[in-house]
Amino acid sequence: MPRRKNSFTTGHYYHIYNRGANRERIFFSEENYLYLLRLVKKYCQKYPIAIIAYCLMPNHYHFLLRQDGETSIGHFMGVLFNGYAQAVNRQNGRTGALFEGRFKDVHVDNEGYLLHLCRYIHGNPIKAGLVTTLEEWPYSNYLEWLDERSGTLVDDQFVTDFFPNRTDYKEFVLDYLRGIDELPPDIEQYLFS
Repeated sequence: MPRRKNSFTTGHYYHIYNRGANRERIFFSEENYLYLLRLVKKYCQKYPIAIIAYCLMPNHYHFLLRQDGETSIGHFMGVLFNGYAQAVNRQNGRTGALFEGRFKDVHVDNEGYLLHLCRYIHGNPIKAGLVTTLEEWPYSNYLEWLDERSGTLVDDQFVTDFFPNRTDYKEFVLDYLRGIDELPPDIEQYLFS
């Protein structure tokens, strides 16, 4: 496969996403979601990668990550999703590619983009019609952002730096979901549902 055009840099933020081959499912059961989250937790303890926002959807995923050390986000994602794909293929008696090629990455280089991306990622389950409230979707760290669930897959310092009052974040997301605040065009060009 060709090399990535972007390299990952310590201290920078990246939107990482991918979907299933042929837009098919990548999560076949609740256990699949939970297994991936256990792997994320395991590898975050091993590699200096900060999870800012994430959402796992039936046929795709989104992560907003910050590289906090020399280990590349590319290495982290490779280890994480190679392990996940092998386990899921074994469990489901399937062969072949689970994902649509390599994961996509977008360098997040300004604060407005960064904050809009958080609510875009968290808003995915509503936009896809999977739930009527974001609190119903257990496979994102939205509830950790609101301080309504304890979890380790969130950078609490990042959240409180931008949203000291957690209900302000909830309103920020709801404004986007209600169509009050639209995503800037420079973000929408990179995203898919």
